[in-house]
Amino acid sequence: MKILIAGSSGLIGSALVGRLKQERHEVSRLVRHAPVSVDEVHWDPAARTIDTARLEGIEAVIHLGGASIAGKRWNNAYKREIRDSRVNSTRLLSEALARMPQKPEAFLCASALGYYGERGDEVLTENSPKGHGFLSDVTAEWEAATTPASEAGIRVCNMRIGVVLSETGELPRGMLLPFKLGLGGKLGNGRQYMSWIHIDDVARAFIHALDAASLTGSINLSAPNPVTNAEFTRALARVLSRPALFTVPGFALRIAMGEIAEFALGSARLYPLRITESGFKFKWDDVESALRDILDK
Repeated sequence: MKILIAGSSGLIGSALVGRLKQERHEVSRLVRHAPVSVDEVHWDPAARTIDTARLEGIEAVIHLGGASIAGKRWNNAYKREIRDSRVNSTRLLSEALARMPQKPEAFLCASALGYYGERGDEVLTENSPKGHGFLSDVTAEWEAATTPASEAGIRVCNMRIGVVLSETGELPRGMLLPFKLGLGGKLGNGRQYMSWIHIDDVARAFIHALDAASLTGSINLSAPNPVTNAEFTRALARVLSRPALFTVPGFALRIAMGEIAEFALGSARLYPLRITESGFKFKWDDVESALRDILDK
């Protein structure tokens, strides 16, 4: 297929582009800088411009863009950037695709588990209602921004991605130093659920969704066996052969991190119902095995 990707240089985009090329798909990339190669297509979401002439012949579009929620401490300006970088870019792309004479078959847009908000130990499928809070509201707007494409007859999938585990991302790499120093431990009471997914399964699932014509709408994209923070901590400790005796109190996280601490302390127990029913098989469904693979242990 001829596939266009926005956010191709990010954590998920880099892994996905590599796998798509291995499978001999033709990949073009949306970029904000002046194009320097034939596979680059210029766009500027802030200025609401996109080189629509270069979109002709594209069969599928994948949008992975958005400012990092962990990029910096949240204030009103950064929260606006988190929201606008997702909603505005998605709406621009969705409207551009809807206007194309020959429309792509599929539009896969990143979304997030933040849609569900804080939900304790409730099992969350795509049929579960929206939660409350900033991230839940942003995610709902983000998904709604794909409406022009779906109303134009394009198959849209909103991929609600869990916490991605990878060799190059923040998790679990950002946790290694305290564990190596013997200071590893759970966050808060450790009972909050962490819906995780191996980066390899993220890329495989996106490609599966490109091919699975029955998939549409919201798609939970996390391993079928979420774990609590305490369970994740113990698994990482076993992989590293280090103790995990400490607890980082919730109040300390809130002081150090501000409002974003609620993401680390919040609980979302996702189950990937729709993609599982469509026939997708997760390669990594055990968190300890996934961590061993990522850390090459």
